[in-house]
Amino acid sequence: MTTQTTPPATTSRTAARIGWILTALIAIFLIFDGVTKLLNVQQVQDATVDLGLRDEMTPVIGIILLVSLALYLIPRTAFLGAVLLTGYLGGAVLTNWRVDKPLVSTVLFAVYVGILVWGALYLRDPKVRQVMPIVR
Repeated sequence: MTTQTTPPATTSRTAARIGWILTALIAIFLIFDGVTKLLNVQQVQDATVDLGLRDEMTPVIGIILLVSLALYLIPRTAFLGAVLLTGYLGGAVLTNWRVDKPLVSTVLFAVYVGILVWGALYLRDPKVRQVMPIVR
């Protein structure tokens, strides 16, 4: 009895480049967000309190974000990083929704970032495309 395995889908150079460009843009945004939380910037503390969280949680949230992002940026752990970022962004959706922030512009913003996270990973990693194929 033979088993047939499907080889991983190949990545076109253009798709991989677009994936890495999107990854870089996401990383710049999330690094800025995480560092401002880690440095306890006053505006970020105020926004955290406005969302109903304690201000001492801000640096911890920043560390969680930056660790998840670091895992996402390392090719061997990118899938795990994407899963962790998805959980982080899901928490952002719930937190903003709980305090009645505007749906399309604020609550769903984390969903848009999550779509970019997975889209960029899909474009740059053939193993992800093998796990989540787009069927025509």
